[in-house]
Amino acid sequence: MTDPAASPAVAGWYPDPAGSAQRRWWDGTKWTDTLETPYSAAAAAQALRAPEGTDPNTPWIWLIVFLPWLPTLGLLFIDWSGYIEALLTDPTGMSAVTFLVTPGYLLMIALGWITTGLIIWFAYLDWRELKQRGVPQPFHWAWIFLTFVVSYGVYTIGRAVVANRRTGQGLSVMWVTIATFVAAFMLGIALSIFLTVQIINGVSTMTFAP
Repeated sequence: MTDPAASPAVAGWYPDPAGSAQRRWWDGTKWTDTLETPYSAAAAAQALRAPEGTDPNTPWIWLIVFLPWLPTLGLLFIDWSGYIEALLTDPTGMSAVTFLVTPGYLLMIALGWITTGLIIWFAYLDWRELKQRGVPQPFHWAWIFLTFVVSYGVYTIGRAVVANRRTGQGLSVMWVTIATFVAAFMLGIALSIFLTVQIINGVSTMTFAP
């Protein structure tokens, strides 16, 4: 193929002595039949594309998006009026501690832990389902553990972005996640306003009581 005296002394990729556009592997003693495929960003991106028409929307991802609302059911079982009255009339401040063992609060805590366990399991099932559908290198399910320090949104949003790159769709998960965050923020504001009004009314009643 070429003059042995002019061959490289060190094994490696070198311009193909046969004249092709690719590089050929020199094993240190002879030229092999192995040719190097030139790197192509377009080819690399195509290699990470799922089969045409692959649907990235699994039941598991939607359960992950909406299940975090489950613990808010505990809010319905809290006696807010009784709690505020005890808070205003208890000079020891023990009513705030007592609140931590009320059924409604305990229900919220229990549902919170149950929900966290479920969304971790569902994240794994979602990741596995995407792989079974032919999605290459989907967003790894282990990101869901950031729920403990940040939010489950790290997984749902990251997963949506990666799924969109692989399949051309799936961003709806990201937008719905953002919408739920906004709704939760608005719920928090509404609850704060409600409690503030109740406290002000309680203070007014105590002040003007005969």
